[in-house]
Amino acid sequence: MSAFIAEIIGTLLLILLGVGVVANVVLTKTNGNGGNWVLITLGWGLAVYVGVVVAGPHSGAHLNPAVTIGLAVAGKFAWSSALSYIIAQIIGAALGTLMVVLMYWDHFRQTEDLNGKLGVFATGPGISNPVPNLLSEAFGTFVLLLGVFYITNPMIESSIASDMKIGLGSVGALPIALFVIAIGMSLGGTTGYAINPTRDLVPRLLHAILPIGDKRDSNWSYAWIPLVGPILGAVTAAGVFLSLG
Repeated sequence: MSAFIAEIIGTLLLILLGVGVVANVVLTKTNGNGGNWVLITLGWGLAVYVGVVVAGPHSGAHLNPAVTIGLAVAGKFAWSSALSYIIAQIIGAALGTLMVVLMYWDHFRQTEDLNGKLGVFATGPGISNPVPNLLSEAFGTFVLLLGVFYITNPMIESSIASDMKIGLGSVGALPIALFVIAIGMSLGGTTGYAINPTRDLVPRLLHAILPIGDKRDSNWSYAWIPLVGPILGAVTAAGVFLSLG
């Protein structure tokens, strides 16, 4: 399996299971309807685990543009490969979201909570305030990237050529999943913790264009925060990692 295909499949699995758990909790007449935040955070953590296990041996399982950019800033991934990884992540996120929509089609059509429908596709703040909302996304991604840097054994990888496919890796699948669960439970309550630009932007776009019954606007005025915040957090984590040696 090529790294490009691995990133598509890994991101597809991440989004299928992650967006899927939100749909199960939010949408009308699902067996998980009315579930709580714990179910969502566990679902997202396990979604990361599945995606990393499948893609890790082939691409490093970035599955997230913030991870790709953070690794490149730290000199642990080649900038020349970054764009292809991000394109693959976008494709995977689109396919995963479409699969969720197809599976839950009848439930989307019967759900009257328009904010809930949007929440399946995209994150949003409990209290809209750009600075703390941005910090929430940055802090969560900062924690995630520190996990990526240190769980993947930086002392060994520092001697590996920069074009190697360093990332989460299947060895780090379970620890990274636990990081994501911890981030969601502790830091995710203010914005819904996208901590992944592709996880938010691509499903939000599909919310805008797909015929899922009655729906509200896609809240594009907020969309820059889960795009910029994770990148800021990733770059900051890379800087801290490099400064600590």
